[in-house]
Amino acid sequence: MSQPSPPILSVRDVHRRYRRARTSLFKPPSEVPAVRGVSFDIQPGQRFGLVGESGSGKSTLIRLLAALDHPTSGSIEFEGHRISGQPERRLGFLRERLQVVFQDPMGSLDPRMRVRDIIAEPLVAARKPTPPDRIRELLTAVGLPDDAGDRYPHQFSGGQRQRISIARALSTRPSVVVADEPVSALDVSVRAQILNLLADLADEYSLTLVFVSHDLSVVRHVCDTIAVMHHGELVEMGATTDVYDNPQHSYTRRLVAAVPTLRRALAGVSAAELARAVTAADPEEDEQ
Repeated sequence: MSQPSPPILSVRDVHRRYRRARTSLFKPPSEVPAVRGVSFDIQPGQRFGLVGESGSGKSTLIRLLAALDHPTSGSIEFEGHRISGQPERRLGFLRERLQVVFQDPMGSLDPRMRVRDIIAEPLVAARKPTPPDRIRELLTAVGLPDDAGDRYPHQFSGGQRQRISIARALSTRPSVVVADEPVSALDVSVRAQILNLLADLADEYSLTLVFVSHDLSVVRHVCDTIAVMHHGELVEMGATTDVYDNPQHSYTRRLVAAVPTLRRALAGVSAAELARAVTAADPEEDEQ
C-alpha cells in the first residue's frame, strides 16, 4: 500500500498579531489579532479555496504562506522546508516555486514595461535565462497573441491584463500559484473566462492552486477543497460539495445563503424588465 504524499504546504497553529499605535507612555501598545490558531495542509495538485469576508484574515494568511510576512507564533512549511521566520536570503527556492496572482492586474503591472519584460521579471530576479520562446509559450498558454509582448499594459482590457499577470506567475515553472481575488476587479462577463483559464492551467502544468475569494460561488467553480475564515479563525474546511451543500458552521451557512441564484435574481423582476435585460445582453467577449 503506497504512502500518501507529504503536503506541499503545512500550516501549524499560526497566529499573527499586529501592534496598535501607542496611546500611553505608561501602558504597552495593544495588539490586534489578524490570524488566530490556524492549521491545515495543502496536498500537491490540490485546488484549495480560502473564503471569507473582508477582515476575516484571509489576505494576512496568504501573505504568510508566501513569506511576505511572518507569523507571531506557529510554523509554516513549504515542500518540507520551514519558511516562517526565515530571512529573505534563505527563501530563494520559495520565490521560484510559489508565485502570486494579485487582485488588481493594473496595479501589479509596471506601466513602463513592455509585456515581454513583465513576464520575464521573475526569471530576471532569479538570475535565470529569459529565452524569447519561453515568453511566446506563456503568451500562448494564457490566450494572448505573440505580438502582445511588444505592447504595454494600458493597451489591454482588464481581463487581458490578468492573463498577463498569470503568464508572469507561470514563468518560473512554480509548483504553487496563489490567486488573491483574481477576478473581483473584472467585469462579470470576463470572470468565467479567467476562472476557466486558471482551472485549465492548473491541469496542464500540474499546479497546486490556492484560490482566495470572498465569493463562495467563485471558489466553488475552481476548487476541490474549501476553507472558511471568520474573524481570523478557520471555522470550517472540507470538500467543496460538502461545505457548499451541507455547511456546518453558522457563518458558512450565511455565506451560502448569500450566493446569488437565478431564482433570487429574478424574484420581483417584471416581465418587461426581463425582456429589456435579455435584449440588451451582448454574448460577444469584451476582450478587444
